Amino acid sequence: MARKNGCELKIDLMCSGLRVPALVTPAVSTGMRRTRAGLGSGLELIVRGRSRDTHVNAPVTERFARSSPYRLEEREDGLVIFDDRDGARFTVEVPPPPAWYGSTTSRGTTMSRLGVMQGTYLAVYVGKVCSFWTMEPPKRCAFCTTGLNVGNAEEAEKAVEDIVETATAAKRENGVTFVHFNSGFHSDSGVELVAPYVRAIKRGVGALVGVQLAPDPDLSKYDRLIDMGVEHFSFCYEFHDPDFFRKYLPGKDAHATQKRFFDAMEHTARRLGKGRVSGEIIAGIEPLEDTLRAIDYITSAGAFPTICIFRPLSGSDLEGRQPPSYADMRAVFAYAAEALRKNGVPVGLAPNLEVSIVPTPADILDLGPDTPEFRLFVLKNRLMKRAAWPYFRWRMRRHDPGAF
Repeated sequence: MARKNGCELKIDLMCSGLRVPALVTPAVSTGMRRTRAGLGSGLELIVRGRSRDTHVNAPVTERFARSSPYRLEEREDGLVIFDDRDGARFTVEVPPPPAWYGSTTSRGTTMSRLGVMQGTYLAVYVGKVCSFWTMEPPKRCAFCTTGLNVGNAEEAEKAVEDIVETATAAKRENGVTFVHFNSGFHSDSGVELVAPYVRAIKRGVGALVGVQLAPDPDLSKYDRLIDMGVEHFSFCYEFHDPDFFRKYLPGKDAHATQKRFFDAMEHTARRLGKGRVSGEIIAGIEPLEDTLRAIDYITSAGAFPTICIFRPLSGSDLEGRQPPSYADMRAVFAYAAEALRKNGVPVGLAPNLEVSIVPTPADILDLGPDTPEFRLFVLKNRLMKRAAWPYFRWRMRRHDPGAF
């Protein structure tokens, strides 16, 4: 059995989980974070590799992780993950929690309750808890635990000035280049909700900004956010099969609709250009052929697929379901890598942007076919990343983007 590369290990850890023996727990307890939304709540790790390091949020508390073939050990020279099936070992590191996690803003709010590092970027949930959790009867997504997080592990509402101070600290101490805002569904539009935060980050911090919201039928609102400086949009429609969309996303089906997600994704991809928008899907619940159809659709629109490996989070409606197999998920990501090449979607260009809760398009380039065409695609991305640095430096300048 060939030794897994960093991306393959990331995929397998997300499918299998990681056992952390009691003796090791004190060494890694600082790496445990309850993260936003519904797809990440594990141990932040960095897998050391020959060519690049891989950031991964490994499941450790979920039920399925108890029988994982992977276990974490603390050795004299550091932390190591062992695969009990073949004896393979992987050198890993638990990144220390940022110093600013323990700091408070001028308004007295603990910064770790405002934003969280998910890899090398700052993730911020804005607005109240998703309305799908408070409806009677609830219409929450079956995989999600946002309603257990917002207001408990993090502030229920976040002042703009608090977010500016937190993002400033993250940029100063961690070199953060990208701030990502997401929110649930609200009766009032999420687009208007996020605009003050976007403007404040552009004016007061200077960073790239991403936005993930329920889709708005008024597509001109996305044009205004683009004019304000939003670099990236993500649209989480989760399932390509309409029946699965309806079954597992009752709120989105009733109040957002799958078509609205498609319309918003296609519009913003046309406005921003290839590789600046993502369609987010969950792999491991609907049939694999539907996941592959989703990848084809997303890449044909000029967007890139953000593929979340289904994780049965404790407290979610699907907590008792098993995660998918490594073999199936590796095949999905290899397919996605080739789909990116076929459609000429550039990936991994932004500086210092590593994501721990999903295998990223930059991660999965290691899974592409060994063909001249794919090797050329990888080379082009590397050259484009170098050439794009002056552009991103200009985008990260502090400036007033104007009002929404």
